[in-house]
Amino acid sequence: MLAKDSLTSLFQRIVADMGYSWPAKVTVEPPKDKQFGDFAVNCALVLAKEVQKNPRELAADLAERLKTASQDIASVTVAGPGFLNVVFTPSFWHKYIVRAEAEKALFGSSSLGKGKKVQVEFVSANPTGPLHIGHGRGAAVGDSMARILRFAGFTVEAEYYLNDAGNQMQTLGRSLWLRALESAGKSTAPFPDNCYQGEYIADAARELLAAEPGLLALPEAEGMDRCFRYGMETILAGIKQDLLDFAVHHDHWFSERSLVTTGAVETALEALKASGHAFEEDGALWFRTTALGDDKDRVLRKSDGSLTYFASDVAYHADKYRRGFDLVIDVWGADHHGYVPRMRAAVAALGKEQHNFDVILVQLVNLLREGKQIAMSTRAGQFETLADVVREVGVDAARFIFLSRKSDSKLDFDLDLVKQRTMDNPVYYVQYAHARVQAVLRRAGERGIAVLENEPLDLLVQEEELDLLRMLDRFHQVVGEAAINHAPHYISYYLMDLAGLLHKYYTVHQILGAESEALVTARLRLARAVAQTIHNGLQLLGVSAPDSM
Repeated sequence: MLAKDSLTSLFQRIVADMGYSWPAKVTVEPPKDKQFGDFAVNCALVLAKEVQKNPRELAADLAERLKTASQDIASVTVAGPGFLNVVFTPSFWHKYIVRAEAEKALFGSSSLGKGKKVQVEFVSANPTGPLHIGHGRGAAVGDSMARILRFAGFTVEAEYYLNDAGNQMQTLGRSLWLRALESAGKSTAPFPDNCYQGEYIADAARELLAAEPGLLALPEAEGMDRCFRYGMETILAGIKQDLLDFAVHHDHWFSERSLVTTGAVETALEALKASGHAFEEDGALWFRTTALGDDKDRVLRKSDGSLTYFASDVAYHADKYRRGFDLVIDVWGADHHGYVPRMRAAVAALGKEQHNFDVILVQLVNLLREGKQIAMSTRAGQFETLADVVREVGVDAARFIFLSRKSDSKLDFDLDLVKQRTMDNPVYYVQYAHARVQAVLRRAGERGIAVLENEPLDLLVQEEELDLLRMLDRFHQVVGEAAINHAPHYISYYLMDLAGLLHKYYTVHQILGAESEALVTARLRLARAVAQTIHNGLQLLGVSAPDSM
């Protein structure tokens, strides 16, 4: 919030001129009720003890000094025991139109991150089947998080951790092998419940048989391995296409298998033993995570010599930090919440601080059709794929809905609602605000009205106009808070609020029908600045800002 920064700077200068230090507990915040001004400041209350003055008397002194310190201040009043209620002039708020016009697609961006290197790892679904809507929510969250961080001045790399090793891959190979036998009429045994049931498995098996007729003549182990490789390649190609269609970008695809083949896992385990964080017991290698905040110690290598998933994850995160990332953000499904403490322990054992690692948990999505929940099960093959949902409602609707709630809260995705062209549909509500402004600008052009950037704005004094301008001021802060708190939903909340103010303004005030040409132009500039802000916010969510709807 640039207005807050400006006001805080003014107060700091005044307090310094009075010979006092700036108290850490001073708050400069918009009051809950806007009738009390643009900002409420407790500076006098906090400073009174040091100054040895009555807080209200000190507040009155500060108020007089503030009025003379800046022409941007319209009024300062003392309230209650010594609060200062500050109101900026309309001309101060008009600056946000000028700024939006000048910065355009960069309006709201900042250098907050100072180039700090951040890795966001997300989706990372096992290549054992198509992406479902739960993966889609994680994809939207991770991709949007990367966009927001870049916009806030961080250097970001988006990564997909490819789980191409372990039991699930073996199950994939076995599933295809058994379906191939079934398809060739060489097996009538019931298909095992612990194999992947989806029709995509049977389809892939038939495709592989057609391409390689000699498949079933191979020894079983070799045949299953071939099935695994074909299945993984085919499914992974589908995942990559689904993500591309969903406007999701990954800079890097990292193979879990490479951690084993390059010796990275063993290197990480040896480092843990050398530092005293790992110990041998009952023939197994354990990680002493209880010493680092976990509720129990964890196995890294079992007594039979096989590695746990946790061992690979430790090695993987060691590799992340080796690549120079200052902050690592993992986007996980909420069912992994119990895994967070042990991963934090691992990061601590790698010598990193708490601020070097974060996990964004993504809760389940309940898909609704005609008010009824659709049952889904990945293993049973009963689920709505991300691709199916995107085909039905579109990329914009799916992404916005996925990002319309805090990621760790459950989400009801109403397929019928998001296809409606009504104000009850949040996607339509925000996109229509942008399209509405563009329609007005087109009509202005048809009437020969030029919207110049040097036309006066002093006629923009209506409360609804100032509310819009105050909201434009908030965009910069919201982006920063979304980046720092790793919370993409801050952007969707903000856009809903801004769109609401625009729709209200459009209803209450004439733009092209304003009483003077100067007011028409001023209001067009305001509307255009709002549209630019909506456009920029939607871009951070990976959602388009249509010019017409």
